[in-house]
Amino acid sequence: MKRSSVITLIVVGVLLVAVVAGFGYALNRKARAAAEADKESTAVQKVLMKDLERDYPPTAKEVVKYFAEIAKCCYNEDYTDEQLAQMVEKVQGIYDDELVANNPTDEYLEALRTEIADMKNDNCTITNYTLSSSLDVEEFSENGYECARLYCTFYIKRGTQGTTQSMEEFVLRKDENSHWRIYGWKLAE
Repeated sequence: MKRSSVITLIVVGVLLVAVVAGFGYALNRKARAAAEADKESTAVQKVLMKDLERDYPPTAKEVVKYFAEIAKCCYNEDYTDEQLAQMVEKVQGIYDDELVANNPTDEYLEALRTEIADMKNDNCTITNYTLSSSLDVEEFSENGYECARLYCTFYIKRGTQGTTQSMEEFVLRKDENSHWRIYGWKLAE
């Protein structure tokens, strides 16, 4: 082989290695940027990204867990009025039709705004929540509906006074699509 052919081969080889290395670097950088963007998604954005049409929570416990995540966002996070309205839309998406009918969106949104303002004025935040274990979800039939009862304990920090607990009893009903929907809740006795 001629000397010029060897030099050409070496130059082409070095260029190929540089192109492959540059391509790998660009892919790695793009993947890191996507991971950072995902980390930076706020809790509100994560709640709002849930597509209830395609990814409805499969169990009564998961429905209440999603409700609790929305509650944490409402009481703890910063968001716009539009995002609050979107969170109300999401939460109504997991409510039973009867519960939605008894709480028109405008009235529900206004009552929620008042409750959020009261909590913020009292310097209260929901620090955490725990749900009944799957074994403690009570399923039963009532008036021809499949129902479930479970508990969610919210841990509420009140300024410098420490943390208190609020245990809520949730009742859910299955709809015609076999989705669990929140029928109602109350402070547990």
